[in-house]
Amino acid sequence: MEVRTLTQLFQHSMREYPRDAAFRWHDGSGWTSLSSADFEELVAACAAGLLVHGVKAGDRVALLSENRMEWALVDFACLQIGAIVVPIYPTLLAEQLEYLLNDAGPVAVFCSTAEQVQKVQSIRERCPALREIIAMDAAPDSVSLDKMLELGRLNMDDKQPEIDRRANAVEASDTATIIYTSGTTGHPKGVMLTHGNLVENVLAVASVVPMGPDDRCLSFLPLSHVLERMAGYYYMISQGVSICFAQSVETVAADMLTIRPTVMISVPRLYEKIYGRVLEAANTGSPTKRKIFFWAKAVGERWATRMIRKQPIGFSLAMQKKLADTLVFRKLQARTGGKLKLFVSGGAPLAREIAEFFFSAGLPIYEGYGLTETSPVITVNTPEHFRPGSVGPTLPGVEVKIAEDGEILTRGPSVMTGYYNRPEDTAEVLIDGWLYTGDIGHLDDDGFLYITDRKKDILVTAGGKNVAPQPVENELKLHKYVSEAVLIGDRRRYLTVLLAPSLEPLMDFAAREGLGSTPSEVVHHPAVQHIYGQLITETNERLASFEQIKYFRVIDHEFTLEDGQLTPSLKVKRKAVNEKYEKLIDSMYEE
Repeated sequence: MEVRTLTQLFQHSMREYPRDAAFRWHDGSGWTSLSSADFEELVAACAAGLLVHGVKAGDRVALLSENRMEWALVDFACLQIGAIVVPIYPTLLAEQLEYLLNDAGPVAVFCSTAEQVQKVQSIRERCPALREIIAMDAAPDSVSLDKMLELGRLNMDDKQPEIDRRANAVEASDTATIIYTSGTTGHPKGVMLTHGNLVENVLAVASVVPMGPDDRCLSFLPLSHVLERMAGYYYMISQGVSICFAQSVETVAADMLTIRPTVMISVPRLYEKIYGRVLEAANTGSPTKRKIFFWAKAVGERWATRMIRKQPIGFSLAMQKKLADTLVFRKLQARTGGKLKLFVSGGAPLAREIAEFFFSAGLPIYEGYGLTETSPVITVNTPEHFRPGSVGPTLPGVEVKIAEDGEILTRGPSVMTGYYNRPEDTAEVLIDGWLYTGDIGHLDDDGFLYITDRKKDILVTAGGKNVAPQPVENELKLHKYVSEAVLIGDRRRYLTVLLAPSLEPLMDFAAREGLGSTPSEVVHHPAVQHIYGQLITETNERLASFEQIKYFRVIDHEFTLEDGQLTPSLKVKRKAVNEKYEKLIDSMYEE
């Protein structure tokens, strides 16, 4: 069967990969699973229920939910009848939700919880297109998903021919979803992706990073984000991989031990935290343990360098690596469940040092690059073509070129058709078939892509010097007490930086040294300020004079989604940070 649409992808997966645990999740009392046959039956019942409720081909249906099996159920049910899915982050405020519902105009919205239903109810009168609110969990003033499924089963004989007709009528060029960008500046834009866009990306990734029915994926990035939607969901289903939903971001470490995944998709923050904890454990251990760890780390680095360059390892280094595995690296592997084949990283730059460390530990992180507008993967490192520090070579069928000003341009079958209701914005980024990504980078002689920064994030100092903030910020974030770093200096005389602490290790250190009991006391303690000052000094030694940081400030909390400082993919919202900490930032530029 040729797979060209997401409906065909679903049908192919259900037929080719029957499995007892298509999905697994924690229901509050323990882990439960759903077979592919039962999932297929639920999708059909939901699709029939949607037809009874009058949902037409081309209608938009919104999904306001955390990751859960019902998210996938509703998604495929909508796609089977030719509806367009509009995923919405459940963390959005009511006024943000109102904008999206009025821009996309969905006829129905599926909500995960009573709290989400209440949020929609608070703005419903101002959303004229919205007809139905369907609740996955019991909630007042809504239709329950269970009732819709029951209605669908009762009408299955009547509706099945219509479901089949619509599923077969879906074309690769039909819009499958409208995914709203996170809106770091201004209103978010709705990216229109077709069935063909997403399927082509799935097939291209599958050709270079193979997985199979024996694999298990632990899913915790939001399905509303295109990376998890394609790589952690459609791709996994297409290959017969079991998808296990983490209980929450906070439980990922514990869930890994239970699920024992073979693959995980994440943004760099997870790997940064794991790396930071490993270094903290080594540095606070006994002198002997510390010596063993850093010896093993050095051995791993030498081994990784030769492996990546495909050079001979040699007997002596092979024996040292075997000992390092026994003494150090196997313990790290055990923390991931002991079965992990690979991590995938995207959404933000991954520090080369972290990529090399994980590779040497037998836990390779294959970093990729892409945008919502490209479904999303443009390039990715693979087991065959791996170069830490890069985001890999282009996927099959994808083209990349670098404009004169360094901007990355791409074209291929996964590029969006445009922004919903925004022809002018579409025309600005889609020119002569090429998508202007807004990212700055370069290709090496072997075709590996390297990302320098976002074009709009480049700082231009008052002296006219261009500074890319991300390389500096990423180096600062390698420090165990730094969660995030935001470089400041656009149109200013010199550069400064705002640091968000990594509170858990910092507070542990403060407790041992008696430096205070609250985050505010700790970050302002002279001893802690000295640690951050030393970090800035050491970092400056590796920078050009115009890149060096003159002053720094440390806030007393980490950035969070809830306070509006991070996007759902955990990237810093620079504009929001600059606005919230305006006075603190200005204090670094006072005469």
